[in-house]
Amino acid sequence: MDNPHKVAFCSLRGMFYPCLEGEMLQDFFRSRFLLMKINMPIVGRTTVSATLAIALAACGGGGSSNNSTASEGGSAAAAPTATCAISNQIAFADDVLNEWYLFPNLLDNSVNSANFTTVQSFLDARVGPARAQSRDKGFTFATSIAEENALINSGSTAGFGIRLSFDNVNNRVFLLETFENGPGFQAGMDRGTELLAIGATSASLQTVSSLLASGGGQAVVDALGPSDPGVARVIRFAQVDGTVIEANITKADFSLDPISDRYGALIINDGGKSVGYLNLRTFIVGEAADELRDAFQLFNSNGVTELIIDFRYNGGGLVSVSEVFGDLLGEGRVGQLWSQTVLRASKSSENSTEFFENEVNALQATKIAFIGTRSTASASELVINSMLPYLNTDSVALIGGNTSGKPVGQFGFDFDDCDLRVRAVTFQTLNANDEGDYFDGLAGVVPNTCVANDDIFTQLGDANEASITTALDFLSGGSCTPISGRSGQTAQGVGGREVLQPERPNAAQYEIPGLY
Repeated sequence: MDNPHKVAFCSLRGMFYPCLEGEMLQDFFRSRFLLMKINMPIVGRTTVSATLAIALAACGGGGSSNNSTASEGGSAAAAPTATCAISNQIAFADDVLNEWYLFPNLLDNSVNSANFTTVQSFLDARVGPARAQSRDKGFTFATSIAEENALINSGSTAGFGIRLSFDNVNNRVFLLETFENGPGFQAGMDRGTELLAIGATSASLQTVSSLLASGGGQAVVDALGPSDPGVARVIRFAQVDGTVIEANITKADFSLDPISDRYGALIINDGGKSVGYLNLRTFIVGEAADELRDAFQLFNSNGVTELIIDFRYNGGGLVSVSEVFGDLLGEGRVGQLWSQTVLRASKSSENSTEFFENEVNALQATKIAFIGTRSTASASELVINSMLPYLNTDSVALIGGNTSGKPVGQFGFDFDDCDLRVRAVTFQTLNANDEGDYFDGLAGVVPNTCVANDDIFTQLGDANEASITTALDFLSGGSCTPISGRSGQTAQGVGGREVLQPERPNAAQYEIPGLY
């Protein structure tokens, strides 16, 4: 993580901001967050690079600490005298939108804050016009400062450590992947596992099919219980080989590993040619940058020049991690433009430009196949879009399905006394060609696309998995069927499944949709 800056606070139109100038201000705003949302009504993804802490008179605080800390993924103290009445929290959120929202002309100014009992419902109403134009598909949301900071700083969260999808036609729920140090993996769950029944006890087991039939995906979410350590559930599940297990599994704190030690970074031997395979689960965990460096060291030591970059479930995360990713792809490009950050007109003085920087293990790939789905968003889309100006049209492809379409990111605004962080869309990212309007996904932007299934019954990293096989075919010069917009596609490409997301995600679920 970047070293925090010590900042004082200055007042502007009744609000308090860090008093920073020149490069210090640019560094502060670099700590930004990209988020995404999948499966309305409320799913989010984020990339944090800096957190803005703001104290508002409207929130009951007339001043703020003059010795606060602002850091990447951190927070600065807000007004210590503020109360946490919902009206005050909503007033705080309203002032954030009025001052910083990227699309001020797409805010609903007729919304009456007195009609709302939660910050999230108020935010949803205020950004309704932007949502209707697919500019803010659930990207603006309220979350917990403490939960999000724990996630960013150490990858810490609580649950079973499994990622779920559901087929609401056939009423089935499958695991997309498991995190190796979570309770689910220890109990025998892995990619392709099917959940059959859930209960607080063996006697109270309810079949997943009946839950889906009666209450949809949320009924399954409710049956799994809150994401708190110590919550136990009896789960009957079937492994890929058909073995049925019934186990009592207790949710626990665990750390999210951004790159799996099992399949995250591999060398695939494709007819004597070494192809680098990289599966980055999330950009949100700070240590992802160092894990990326390790992966590229592996690729360099094996003479890799062609890459498969698997972003199929990657909803985004820290912008700073995406910049490291770009640097690792930027051998010979140091000093050239990587990405541009553009705020609303009234905040244009905070616009910034990032350039490729030197990385010891950087390489310049001759061909890259990016694997994506509708769960691919934010920082992962930023990486793809930012690389397009530097790759020949025949040397890059999007494999799988269309992506989410989130070329925008968020700053975090903290109401510290109430553990409230408002993640508001505040900036858009552009590549070196000033391109960044892929609100309908990257399928219409990447010069080559190949439709492919997400074969959840074959492990990630396996050359026989459908999307990876298609990626290898592209790298070898083979032909494929292009992706056609969003037609017929679900969150996982064309596999007929959607990420199982709760109506109100916690901090980790905003970043890693489908996580339980």
